[in-house]
Amino acid sequence: MNYQELRKQTNQGWNTWDTSSVLSHVLLPYGFAIRLVLKDHAREHVLRNPLIGRMKEPTDRCDPEIITPMHRSWDGRYTALKVEYGETVFQVETTARDGEEYILVTPEKAGKQTPALVVEACLLWGREGTLSKKDGKLSVSLPDGKEIQVHISKEGYALPNTYSLSPCVAVDLDEPVVISTAPCTMEEVRSYLQQARQELEEQAASYGKNQETYTAMKSCLAWNSIYDPEWDRIISPVSRLWNIDWGGYVLFHWDSFYAALMASVDCPELAWLNAIAIMNERTEKGFIPNFGASFDYKTRDRSQPPVGSMVVMEIYKRWGGKWFLEELYDKFMKQNQWFFENRSTEEGYMCWGSNACETPNRRRFEGRSQACRQGAAFESGLDNSPMYDGMEFDDSTGLLKLADVGLMGLFIKDCNCLAEMARELGREEDLSVLARRKEKVEKALSTMYSPEDGMFLNIDLRDHSFSRRVSPTNFYSLYSSVVTQEQKAAMLEKWFYNPEKFWGEYIIPSITRDDPAYKDQDYWRGRIWAPMNLLVYYAFRDSGLDKEAVVLAEKSKALILKEWREHGHVHENYNGTTGEGCDSRNSDRFYHWGGLLSYLAMDADV
Repeated sequence: MNYQELRKQTNQGWNTWDTSSVLSHVLLPYGFAIRLVLKDHAREHVLRNPLIGRMKEPTDRCDPEIITPMHRSWDGRYTALKVEYGETVFQVETTARDGEEYILVTPEKAGKQTPALVVEACLLWGREGTLSKKDGKLSVSLPDGKEIQVHISKEGYALPNTYSLSPCVAVDLDEPVVISTAPCTMEEVRSYLQQARQELEEQAASYGKNQETYTAMKSCLAWNSIYDPEWDRIISPVSRLWNIDWGGYVLFHWDSFYAALMASVDCPELAWLNAIAIMNERTEKGFIPNFGASFDYKTRDRSQPPVGSMVVMEIYKRWGGKWFLEELYDKFMKQNQWFFENRSTEEGYMCWGSNACETPNRRRFEGRSQACRQGAAFESGLDNSPMYDGMEFDDSTGLLKLADVGLMGLFIKDCNCLAEMARELGREEDLSVLARRKEKVEKALSTMYSPEDGMFLNIDLRDHSFSRRVSPTNFYSLYSSVVTQEQKAAMLEKWFYNPEKFWGEYIIPSITRDDPAYKDQDYWRGRIWAPMNLLVYYAFRDSGLDKEAVVLAEKSKALILKEWREHGHVHENYNGTTGEGCDSRNSDRFYHWGGLLSYLAMDADV
C-alpha cells in the first residue's frame, strides 16, 4: 500500500462528497451528482445548499434549515437525516448498492402549500461529461462510455425560479418519492434501505454500552468527510460550514489528526487519509502549519500542538501498516527538529511563537496575526486563552515570553512516540537525537513545579516568576517521567478534584473555575473542549492514573450525549457549568472533534 494506491481505492462510489450540500449525492471518480433542492412556495425561498448546524445571522430574513443527522456509514452505504425548513419537514434516506444509488424522500409535515422537491443532475469540479434532459428524464453520458439515467417515482414538471444551472425536474413533495439510478419499485427501495440500516445498527450495537456515543462520533465525522478536487483526495475538515467560509477546504493541524484518530476506530482508510493529508500541507520549512487551505493558503509563521505522532502511533497499534509509518516518519522528525530549534530557549524551556514570513496569498490570517502575541496564541491552538493575556512577545526570537508546560509536555510525548516509530522502522540512529532533545526539555520542566501550588506552572520569562493562570494543559506535564508520585497526588487533590479549580458536573473547563475569565464562557475562556479532555486522558493513562482516566472518560460521555440526544449536535465546545453547546455562537454545532468525547468513552470502555 502507498498513498497513491489509497487515494485510488477510496475515490470511488456514491457518497455525500460535495462539501456545499449534504443533499448532494455524488459518484466518484466521475463527479456526477444528484442534488436535491427544496422550493418552499410559502416562504418564497429555495433551499439549495443545506448544511448541518447552520446558525441564523442577525441580518437573515428567515430562519435557516435545521438538519438532524441520524445513522451514517463511512462509505455511503447508508445515510439518513431529517430536514426542517419553515413548516416543511422531510426525511432523506439513501443507500448505495451494486454501483447504483437509491434515495427515498419522505415528507413528514408541510405548510399551507405543498413544497416542491427539485432534482438536479450536475457535473461537479469541471469534470467531463454530457448532461441532458429529454421528455422530463435526466441523464448523463460520461467519458468512458458509462450512461446514467435518473429515475423518479412520480411525474415531474418544469419549475421556474429555482436558480438551477443544470438540467432539473421538480415533483410535488406530498408523498414519498424515490430517486434512483436503476429502475425500482418503492417496495424494493424500502427493502434495500432496511437492510442497509439494519447492518449499520448491528455494527453500532457491537459497541455495547457505547452504541450511542459511537453513533454520535461516527455520524459527525462521516457527514464532514468530503472529496477535495484540488488534491484529488478524501478528507475530513472540521465542518462543512468552515469549508464554505474558507473558499474550498481548510484543514487545521491538530484537528485533522484527531479526525484520523476517531476514524481509526473502524475505518483505517479514512484514518490514513486524514493523517497524510495534513502532513502534506507542511510548509517549506518542514513544519505542519496551523492550517492549510485551498490555493496554497497556509500559516507559514506558526504551527500547532505537536500531537500527530501520538495519534499515528495509536492508529498503527490498532491497524499496523509499516508503509504508513514510513510515509510520515521523516516528516515528523523534521517537525520535531523545527520545534526544538525554533520554539525552545537555551535553558530548555519551550514557548509558543510566530515568525515573520512571506504572505504569498495576501489573505487575512497570513499577515494579520503573524510575528505577534496573537499569532503565538494561535499556535497554541487556544486562541483567546487567559493564560496568554498580557504576556509579552519577543520580536527578536518570535516567541511568547512564557515557558509553557503544555507545549513541553506534548514535545516530550512527541519524542517518546517518534522513538517508538524509530524502533519499529529500524531507525535506531535517531534514538540518541530524540533522547537528547527530550532530556533537555525534561530538565527544564522539572524546575516548573511549585510545591506551594501543587502544580507544574508556566513561567513568565520576563522575571522567571510562576504564572498562576492554570488550564488543563498544565496536566500535560504528566507525559514526563520527571513527575513524582507525590506531585501527581497534589495535582489531583488541589486541582483535578477541586470544585474551585476543575471539578464539576461537566469537566474539564479550559481555565480554572475561580479564574476571572471563567465567567466569560467564550471559546477558550472557560468552555470545555474535547481535545483538552483527550490530552489530559492520555496524560493520566501514561502516568498510571487509571482511575482518573476512567472518571474523565465517564464525564466526557455524559457531556457529548447531552446535546446529541437533545439536538443531534456534536459541538466544537461546551459550557463549563451547564454542559450546553448551543448557548454560544462561538461553538460550531457539528464540529468533528467534539466526537473525541465519544472516543474517550470507547477507549476506556465506560
